[in-house]
Amino acid sequence: MTIKVGDRLPDVTFMTLGEDGAPKPVKTGEVFAGKKVALFAVPGAYTNVCSKQHLPGYVANYDKLKSQGFDLVACTSTNDILVLSQWGKDNGAHGKIVMLADGNAEFVKKVGLDLDMTARIMGVRSKRYSMVVEDGVVKSLNIEETPANHDLSSAAAMCAL
Repeated sequence: MTIKVGDRLPDVTFMTLGEDGAPKPVKTGEVFAGKKVALFAVPGAYTNVCSKQHLPGYVANYDKLKSQGFDLVACTSTNDILVLSQWGKDNGAHGKIVMLADGNAEFVKKVGLDLDMTARIMGVRSKRYSMVVEDGVVKSLNIEETPANHDLSSAAAMCAL
């Protein structure tokens, strides 16, 4: 079942990078409790739409999102944290966008936004989406019909909310 507006995010463990550059587990509550978060998901780091449009849009609109009251802008993907973090650095997101690696697809499966790409030897991925999360509760949810689309889940769309 797909998560919907009004639902609370499931309790899972993401991986981030700690201050020392080592992988660090972080629970959903640690990321979202008491905060207004702009969360967006990509099917994969270093892929075309993700690298050329989706992430760069959030980097470019970071200051605008912060001025609109977002405490945090975060990106999740089923990539491992080392790949996800390097991708963020390569795209100017370091220090702006918090990377939340969902390497085992636990989060994306629990929210019902997983995308089975095993036939293409790509494993389980995330659908492309964005959501506004306030204190762990989904306030808006924008799911793209295909991984190639990014209009509904773009930073521009998030800024227009």
